[in-house]
Amino acid sequence: MEVKQQRHEVNEVEEEPCKIKGEQPFTCPQCGKSFRLKGTLKRHMRIHTGEKLYTCPQCGKSFVDASSLSYHLRIHSGEKPFNCDQCGKKFISSSNLKKHLIFHSDEKPHVCSYCGKSFSSLYGYKCHLKTHNEVRDHMCFECGKSFTAAVHLKQHQRIHTGEKPYKCSYCDKSFTQSVNLKTHERIHTGEKPYHCTQCGKSFTQSGTLVTHIKKHCSVSKCFLDSVF
Repeated sequence: MEVKQQRHEVNEVEEEPCKIKGEQPFTCPQCGKSFRLKGTLKRHMRIHTGEKLYTCPQCGKSFVDASSLSYHLRIHSGEKPFNCDQCGKKFISSSNLKKHLIFHSDEKPHVCSYCGKSFSSLYGYKCHLKTHNEVRDHMCFECGKSFTAAVHLKQHQRIHTGEKPYKCSYCDKSFTQSVNLKTHERIHTGEKPYHCTQCGKSFTQSGTLVTHIKKHCSVSKCFLDSVF
């Protein structure tokens, strides 16, 4: 409701798109980019002018368009309307969901030219490249340890600060990383997503599954040794 009201105040209304297919008659005089709608050009011009007409009523942060404000308001409300139909994970925006879906598919379009390793995300690919170039440009000022990515430095710094931002929704336990929280919550939910293909036994952690599979390998080796 807040976004609609602000749209009304700045007089932004829905327009009929240009009826000629492919035509973009509205051109930005500053950068030459063209648009199908006059309103889209008007919103684009705010990038050049710095004008931000949409303001968050909760924190006062301003935005150039209504969609950016709508996205921002979800941070305050916790609303995540975009659901992954494969794992149930929820996201604030459709673009975040689209990036997440790549992890479910076998698609890994980003290939390392040094070793041939493939990655589903551009971010993961760029972080990997730094391992070849030995670029560790994110340094901890507490202990001097360096990292290839800012997110890894942030996780590391929690060792020094004691910050544990990921809280279990079932008990009072907290964690420094979201992956550790996810693993812990399986104790409460009983979820065991890692399955042994040889005997069907399930586990809460991938490491436990790997250890278990090695037992099968040991049994097979013992059997072969007894035969030969």
